[in-house]
Amino acid sequence: MAQQIQAALTILRRKQVEARTGHSRSTIYLRISQGLFPKPISLGARAVGFPAGEVEALNSARIAGKTDADIRTLVTKLEAARAASFQT
Repeated sequence: MAQQIQAALTILRRKQVEARTGHSRSTIYLRISQGLFPKPISLGARAVGFPAGEVEALNSARIAGKTDADIRTLVTKLEAARAASFQT
């Protein structure tokens, strides 16, 4: 349980995401434009990061053999959950 909370709160930089997914920078941003990868969050004027829990969820879905349509649905749910968790 504590590991899940820690993973949800950890932000990965692009190089870390590349290492965890095996995708290059251009592939990550291509997948974002296709709706197959969640959009990054802004960390500053010129820095972005990706929530570790979302990256792990996508990796798990790919390993499970989910289709691109399933992945798009997952990305939509992940981004909606992110938005809902930070509403005040």
